[in-house]
Amino acid sequence: MGRGIAQVFLQSGFKVLLIDIEDRILREALQEIKDIYARLAEKGKISSKDKEEYLSGLNVSRDIRNIKGCPLVIEAVKEDIRVKKGLLREIEDVVPPGTIIASNTSSFSIQGLGSVLKKPHRFLGIHFFYPAPVMPLVEVIPGEKTSLEIEDRVISLLKDMGREPVKVKDSPGFIVNRLLLPYLNNAIKLYSQGIASRDDIDKAMKLGTNHPMGPLELADHIGLDICLNILENFYRELKDEASSPARLLREMVSSGKLGKKSGQGFYSYEK
Repeated sequence: MGRGIAQVFLQSGFKVLLIDIEDRILREALQEIKDIYARLAEKGKISSKDKEEYLSGLNVSRDIRNIKGCPLVIEAVKEDIRVKKGLLREIEDVVPPGTIIASNTSSFSIQGLGSVLKKPHRFLGIHFFYPAPVMPLVEVIPGEKTSLEIEDRVISLLKDMGREPVKVKDSPGFIVNRLLLPYLNNAIKLYSQGIASRDDIDKAMKLGTNHPMGPLELADHIGLDICLNILENFYRELKDEASSPARLLREMVSSGKLGKKSGQGFYSYEK
C-alpha cells in the first residue's frame, strides 16, 4: 500500500519520501515503482519525460528523522495496533506542529490510534484502496479531535489529485471494509461447508452481481492474513457473528497460505 500511495502522489507532482526499517523492502519498493513506470512508458500511457519526472521526486530512507520537512505523513504499516501506535508517536516526535499526520488503517479506530498523540487535532484517517494508483476512492475519517480545517485541507488535496474522497464517521471498517469483509467471510464459510465449489461461488458473484472478482479470488488478492486481522478486530469491536472469522480462514493463514502474495490461497499463483 505504501508503494501505491507513493505513486499516487508522485503522479500528482509531489515529492515523496518512502520510509521503512529494512533496506530490502526499500530496494524492492524502488525497483517495483521503476518497473511500473518503465512499462507504462513502453505502452505509451506516460511519456519518457513523465517517467523521469516522477522518479526524480522519489526518495527512500530508513531514518524516520528525514520526515521532519514533510507537510503530510501517511502511516501505512501492517494492521497491528501496537506497531501503528508506536510509529505514530515516533512521527509526532519528529515533525513540526504544522504537519498533518494520517493513518491508512483499514479497520482500527482513528480516535483510538490518535489517543497516543499530544496533538490529535492534526491526525485523521486517509484510507486508500488497493491498488492505490488505479482505485479512485479514498475514505477520509476524522477523529473526534480532528480539526475541521485539517479535514477540509485533506479533502481538497485529494480532489485536486483526481481522487474521489468520501467522509466517514469513525467506526470499525468505515464503509467499504465494514460491508466487504463479512461478505468475504461468509463466502469462505459457504465454501468450507461444501455449499458450492470455489469456482462456482466466484462465478455466481461475478455474473449475478456484476462484480469484477469473486469473493474468494478477491480475498486472495487482499491477503488472507489481512482479511483475518480485520475480521478479528471487527469481532472484538462489534460482537457480530458475520465477522467471526471462518475456521478455514484461520487454518489457511496458520499454514502460510496467504493468497496471491504467498503464491497459494484459494487459488495457486505462479511467480
